[in-house]
Amino acid sequence: MPKSVSDRPPTEVTPEPSLEKRTRRTFTAEYKLRLIAEAEAGTHGELGALLRRERLYSHQLSDWRRDFAEKGVAGLRKSGPGPAAARTPEQRRIEQLEKETSRLTRKLEMANDCLDLQKKALSMLDHLSNGSVV
Repeated sequence: MPKSVSDRPPTEVTPEPSLEKRTRRTFTAEYKLRLIAEAEAGTHGELGALLRRERLYSHQLSDWRRDFAEKGVAGLRKSGPGPAAARTPEQRRIEQLEKETSRLTRKLEMANDCLDLQKKALSMLDHLSNGSVV
């Protein structure tokens, strides 16, 4: 005998928010400056507690310190992760077109060489069929 509808468990699944995929955190320049100042003001043993409290790695703080020392506050306003693009999209397109042009030029030269060989072979066959030796 089949179970009644009321005895079945609900089939709808609700995801648990703590298991959802986390997104990359972004930090403002003011936040970075505040943390650098706190790290400088604290003693040796307080740095680990500061990093744990803010859920940061030591290399993040050292990178921020280096950027601040090299470029000032502007260095802390980085746009995003990863290196900057070496070439602009226009430069990449130009490079792609130059490669395509050189490939097509080689292909054309090969076709012309094949035509030259065909002409020479036809000429030799004509000379042989006419009885004259080259």
